Amino acid sequence: MATREFLYVEDCAEAVVLAAERCDSPEPVNIGAGFEISIKDLAGKIAALAGFKGVLEWDASKPDGQPRRMLDTSRAEREFGFKARTGFDEGLRRTVEWYKSSLAK
Repeated sequence: MATREFLYVEDCAEAVVLAAERCDSPEPVNIGAGFEISIKDLAGKIAALAGFKGVLEWDASKPDGQPRRMLDTSRAEREFGFKARTGFDEGLRRTVEWYKSSLAK
């Protein structure tokens, strides 16, 4: 089961439990927000939420890698009834808040 997009921890935990209870297939199932976002836009959102005041720089001499990300989450909904309830921006905001509070400890 891949979790490459941000989900709030309750959504992720619910997906794992539902999959364990209802999914009998060995095939991978994606859980996530189910929409496309560019890596640049994602980095910008994280930087803003983290209070980063610098400039995001992209090293054009390195391989491009994956410029955007989108997971097909329809199988999770079809196989075991999972659909994330936490919106992407809200889940990202909570994740960054959790991370910042963990650093403070």
